[in-house]
Amino acid sequence: MTIDGGDLGCARLLLLLRDRVATLPGGAVVHLVTADPVAPIDLPVWCHMTGHAYLGVVEGADPATYVVGVAARPAPTDARNPWRAGPGATA
Repeated sequence: MTIDGGDLGCARLLLLLRDRVATLPGGAVVHLVTADPVAPIDLPVWCHMTGHAYLGVVEGADPATYVVGVAARPAPTDARNPWRAGPGATA
């Protein structure tokens, strides 16, 4: 699946990604296309926090494209702040 994040900033981009991956089965692969300059920092951290697998950047892609492997049972994030752990998340 490809998600076009356009020029969304960090918070809105993570909300979009979280909502879309919630509909996918574990093991699915998502290509996230975004112009957000902070994505290469935020995405690996978000993936680590949620249990999704950050698989890296697609070399030579323009605009930048990042690859995420969907976890079967991701850790929840805060409903309005997807960069924060949600209820029931463990450290």
